[in-house]
Amino acid sequence: MTENVRAGAENVRAGAENVKAAIGSATSRGAVLGAMFLMATSAIGPGFITQTTTFTARLGAAFAFAVLVSILVDIAVQLNVWRVIGVSGQRAHELGNRVLPGVGYALAALVVVGGLVFNIGNVGGTGLGVNAMLGVDAKIGGAISAAIAIAIFLSKRAGVALDRIVVVLGTVMILMTAYVAVVSGPPVGDALRQTVLPDQVDFLVITTLIGGTVGGYITYAGAHRLLDSGLTGPEHVGAISRSSIVGILVTGVMRVLLFLAVLGVVAGGVALAEDNPAASAFEAAAGQVGLRVFGIILWAASITSVIGAAYTSVSFLTSSGTSPRRRNLLTVGFIALSATIYLLVGTAPVTLLVFAGAFNGLILPIGFTVVLWVAWRRRDLLGGYRYPAWLLGIGVLAWVLTLYLGYQSLGGLASL
Repeated sequence: MTENVRAGAENVRAGAENVKAAIGSATSRGAVLGAMFLMATSAIGPGFITQTTTFTARLGAAFAFAVLVSILVDIAVQLNVWRVIGVSGQRAHELGNRVLPGVGYALAALVVVGGLVFNIGNVGGTGLGVNAMLGVDAKIGGAISAAIAIAIFLSKRAGVALDRIVVVLGTVMILMTAYVAVVSGPPVGDALRQTVLPDQVDFLVITTLIGGTVGGYITYAGAHRLLDSGLTGPEHVGAISRSSIVGILVTGVMRVLLFLAVLGVVAGGVALAEDNPAASAFEAAAGQVGLRVFGIILWAASITSVIGAAYTSVSFLTSSGTSPRRRNLLTVGFIALSATIYLLVGTAPVTLLVFAGAFNGLILPIGFTVVLWVAWRRRDLLGGYRYPAWLLGIGVLAWVLTLYLGYQSLGGLASL
């Protein structure tokens, strides 16, 4: 009798452990998927939408070359960032302080300052999105959207909520942009040709696009979220690589679709409105339906960028030992501060945006230098993992470009 009871207890305990392992595995998968989409949606914010529309109107199909270059640089940067952070199991600023004491603190300061200023613009983007969708005042829309973002981090399962919302909204953005891309009827053949043989090459456009998609907090959004999944260390290098590649592909698909959607309108001879070129492009493609679709896309891009900027900025203010509750409360405070400033001034002051943009140009070379140094010289931080020479090689090529971006940023800071 006693033996049967003991055996039954063991079976119950084993079953509980299996359930716990299954739940943990599902949570990890959700966090990995969330990391992929957090990287993608952080790169696709209101600024990116406006830049893509403006540059497509200026260059036409030739902008396809700039899109291709930005995707290639994104691949080189993100593959290295995800690999080093994922294998080491440490955040970028923690690695920075291990490489050279103080570097991590400097990197964290740059990310947080730039993230706060840009998040004011992201909150503003949510307001404009709600306005385009429903005709509601932009400030009211921004306040409601900020409240939604805050509610996510106040929920009991904030991590799961974060992962689900970025995946759902990322998918919505892709599907709706694909719809407009089909309706606008872009010259796909010409775009494909000019992807490799452009009629003109504008290096300033390429530099701006790269800085806006892999600069600042965006570089580390997905990789830092990956740490929460538990898939870290040399033994998980395969899963880390696959996750980063899928995230990059999601980002690339959205960039290409948005470019094609606007190209179809521009190629048709439509002159875009100067005050809101993206909205006028979508309206020209699909009428009032297109305008509402644009509102949904802009809102989705903006609120996921609010979440991404806040989450990533706070990840630079905390460590792996910080409790989830404390991290979530800091994130709530970050969003609330961004929203309050937006409601008081209407938008991020132009000078501050320029200043933050220059900061973004500095963050990329500083942080990426730390990543490459760890890959090259600090196997002790990678658990003895032998870093692939080919991956380090493409990382160095991208690093040279980040130095140029940093140099350009210094000129912007000097002018201020």
